[in-house]
Amino acid sequence: MNAMPPLATPFPNQPSAYEDVDLYADDLALQEGVAREGAAAFAPRIAAWGATLGQRAVLQLADACNRNPPQWQPLDARGERVDEVAFHPAWHSLMALAAAAGEHCAPWTDPAPGAQVARGALYLLHGQVENGTQCPLTMTYASVPVLRGATPPLRDLWLPRVLAPDYDPRPLPVAEKRAALIGMGMTERQGGSDVRSNLTRAEAAGDGSARLHGHKWFFSAPQCDAHLTLAQGAEGLTCYLLPRMLPDGTRNAVRINRLKDKLGNRSNASAEVEFDDAVAWPVGDPGRGIATILQMVQHTRLDCVLGTAGMMRAAVARAFHHARQRVVFGQRLADTALMRNVLADLALESEAATALALRLARTFEADASPAECALARVLTPAAKFWICKRGPMLAAEAMEVLGGNGYVEESALPRLYREMPVNSIWEGSGNVMCLDVVRALRREPAAVAAVLDELGLARGAHSAFDARVRDLEAGLANLSDDGHAGRRLAQAITTLVQASLLLRHAPRATAEAFCATRLEAAAYAGAVFGALPAGLDVAPVLARAVASSAT
Repeated sequence: MNAMPPLATPFPNQPSAYEDVDLYADDLALQEGVAREGAAAFAPRIAAWGATLGQRAVLQLADACNRNPPQWQPLDARGERVDEVAFHPAWHSLMALAAAAGEHCAPWTDPAPGAQVARGALYLLHGQVENGTQCPLTMTYASVPVLRGATPPLRDLWLPRVLAPDYDPRPLPVAEKRAALIGMGMTERQGGSDVRSNLTRAEAAGDGSARLHGHKWFFSAPQCDAHLTLAQGAEGLTCYLLPRMLPDGTRNAVRINRLKDKLGNRSNASAEVEFDDAVAWPVGDPGRGIATILQMVQHTRLDCVLGTAGMMRAAVARAFHHARQRVVFGQRLADTALMRNVLADLALESEAATALALRLARTFEADASPAECALARVLTPAAKFWICKRGPMLAAEAMEVLGGNGYVEESALPRLYREMPVNSIWEGSGNVMCLDVVRALRREPAAVAAVLDELGLARGAHSAFDARVRDLEAGLANLSDDGHAGRRLAQAITTLVQASLLLRHAPRATAEAFCATRLEAAAYAGAVFGALPAGLDVAPVLARAVASSAT
């Protein structure tokens, strides 16, 4: 019998693996945003993080911890209740890398000008690689403003470990740990976003602590060392710090009922839990639990925007990587007319999201002015609404650039696609964000002024921009309190701030294309990605998108 001839390897016309890429050096929009928003002094640290994250070994860690999701271990070998959550070693490796980079603590330990923007850039880069690990890092970062308002004994015990650039997953009392992670438990079965309807109750104990009885329907990252949670105390709904382990080394009475079987974010654990006389400590003013925990929520919403911008960038970079190497019908895929249209549109969306995310991060700086803080109260929910809504659409289109190759797990695009909706849902879904936008604009004249001042910086730069700003001004003058116009308003504010940033700071071709497609309704309303009008000069947009592969 004749032997079969060997297959030709490698097969022709196969794009190289997306690995060993420098995520920061490839991203001109991110580099420019870091400098523009005041974080230039941190650029070497950000560049080093981008180079690390793009390494083949790190990308393999991301793949491994998503293929091997966490496992709930309710009992130990002796049948004792332990409620442990076991993670793949790849999870711990990624968490250790991110903690050492200071993603959860850097702007708090070194609140120099630009520190929040720098941390935002680190987080955006992380978003391009593995998103489940971002959840406990976000909550830990966002817990700091709340913990700073705790009583001195509680604050002095927890804050040093929360602010440590280290990762210590051991289930130990916090006093015995090098570092600590903080999670969050707000929603209950009967209420969801309406946390005022929470039924969990807190009974005061003689030592200043309380005992919690009730449940949480979403208990984010049960492996964390403590959770900030809400319960009904004597004065009303109050915020509590609920430790995982008690000082004597015993486990707190937090019983995991199950881990959530989620669409995405599968490398991370989310749980349903019951409290049965669980020990917790009040944080903030009694009866002011929502106001207390909203300090945390405002920062987690920032990370929803940053993380989605990172995932957008990851999807776009992979689409360009494929299209610039793949040959179809005698020419590069990236050179065909329709694909140029699609890639340019995706690049516009990603660059605008990056610019907005870093601008938003600047409003969180320690030295932010009252006007910046007022802008944050509108722009944070507006940006979370719009950017997170655009994410799944962009990921789906980027997946289609790769065709069947994009539909398989090895491309990472299915994981990005599944991951995108969590940022739209978590910390308040779309309608909640839009109601927050309307509420802030109606209650705070300073917030209206801050938005219009931000847009005024680009007046006169583009006729469509000026027209849409006038429309916005008219809408703000006749804003009702029923929230009916909330979605249109949040979209308008976000896209206009994006346009303002691009008109002032991006290459003219990029700004013109964005305005022509996002602000001129006749050109783009209801259109899919890749329906750019004729006559736009997309060559500079394409050349700028991914620096290392631009030709």
